[in-house]
Amino acid sequence: MSDNDQNDTAAVEIAPKEEDSAESDNSEGSLTVDGISRLLASTLNVGPSSTKEKEKVIADLTFKGLADHWRENGFKKIITMVGAGISTSAGIPDFRSPGSGLYDNLAKYKLPYPTAIFELGYFKKKPAPFFALAKELYPGSFEPTTAHYFIRLLHEKGMLLRHYTQNIDTLDRLAGIPDEKLIEAHGSFHTNHCIGCKKEYDMAWMKKEIFSDRLPTCTNCKKIVKPDIVFFGENLPEKFHNSLDGDFKECDLLIIMGTTLEVHPFASLAQLPGPRCVRLLINRDAVGRPKYTTWMDGHNDDFLLYNRPNNTRDVAFLGDCDEGVLELAKNLGWEDELQDLISTERKLLTEQELVAKQKPHAEEAASTSSPEKTAPQ
Repeated sequence: MSDNDQNDTAAVEIAPKEEDSAESDNSEGSLTVDGISRLLASTLNVGPSSTKEKEKVIADLTFKGLADHWRENGFKKIITMVGAGISTSAGIPDFRSPGSGLYDNLAKYKLPYPTAIFELGYFKKKPAPFFALAKELYPGSFEPTTAHYFIRLLHEKGMLLRHYTQNIDTLDRLAGIPDEKLIEAHGSFHTNHCIGCKKEYDMAWMKKEIFSDRLPTCTNCKKIVKPDIVFFGENLPEKFHNSLDGDFKECDLLIIMGTTLEVHPFASLAQLPGPRCVRLLINRDAVGRPKYTTWMDGHNDDFLLYNRPNNTRDVAFLGDCDEGVLELAKNLGWEDELQDLISTERKLLTEQELVAKQKPHAEEAASTSSPEKTAPQ
């Protein structure tokens, strides 16, 4: 996800970017597509001239309009689907941003190509680069962001049906999103298994090995222990596949944040909700859009249609994810609740971190001390 010029977040409607404007849609390529659309409409009696305009799911498909509808009518079954963009403000790089993205900064690992670091075949032959990277990005070095805590607030209010994340950083768990609401589509460092005998190891064991600069080796069969992260060449977790049908049949609001909507099958989740489900994008880039506007757009759930003529249910906030959820919380009257939650949880995490740092020193002191011997009388 690249850094685009952000819209004024104080404005509640997003200003269409140049490529989304009406003038842009009249480019040579767009005219060709529109011309074909008009030809089909006139010769085959299909298209806008012969079909009734579809009714909007909510009356005002702007950011403020969605917040007003939410405040007055409510949403009860919300699904959130997120990518690396909600963790960048915590200091974790995303994958694809030119210059700052993870894939652009892996030269020191001397990989044959950037994505090799997450390929199972390469990992089995040369695991060291992955574990060197894991040490840099390991969970526990970063705090959840405002976007993570907004999702936690949805859970606290009983509105969160499920949270689907591409991220492996475990910040969702650290923010307090419970396991039963969480689908880690690409796995995480939370659990680990030997690639040979499948023996399971917990997160504390793996962290100790990584930060001791040792290759994590199974105590049973001596093969490498791998975090349960989904590498290229591996299947997504069963929990992901088993949850889709039930979740998306119930969903009345889908919130999409911090993702390019390019990595499948995760990106296809945006296509799963029924036609009466509102879809809200909070993202720096205008993703998930068709290149051209045609009469078929209103019949195609493969795309998000915010700011397009045939849009019936899609809304977008183009900007930073944290700013987007803060603006939404403000419009919903939740701003104080969100800030209180963030303050309370971050204070708790700081206290836990201090205890964790003191524990090894206390254990070391206990192991080296012995009862004082008294001299015989």
